[in-house]
Amino acid sequence: MKFQINTKTKIVAAISLATAVVVAMGSCTASQKIEAKSGAQLWAENCQRCHNTPSPSTFSPEQWETIGMHMQSRALLTDKERDKIVDFLKQ
Repeated sequence: MKFQINTKTKIVAAISLATAVVVAMGSCTASQKIEAKSGAQLWAENCQRCHNTPSPSTFSPEQWETIGMHMQSRALLTDKERDKIVDFLKQ
């Protein structure tokens, strides 16, 4: 028994593939924009969404590491974003 794919199925598959490519390219662009941001920018954009941000001198570098790990899950940050923010706060 030979399986044949009709034209409608081919069109739907092509559109689905094209949509997936466009979405993937868009997420890469967003990742590149985040990659270009400094720790200070990411800190201002992410931390101030929920609360007033403390001065970087409020906590020790070790405390900022712990806070960064805790807040990463709450703010849905990537490891790279967290690292940039914590590095900024530790300076």
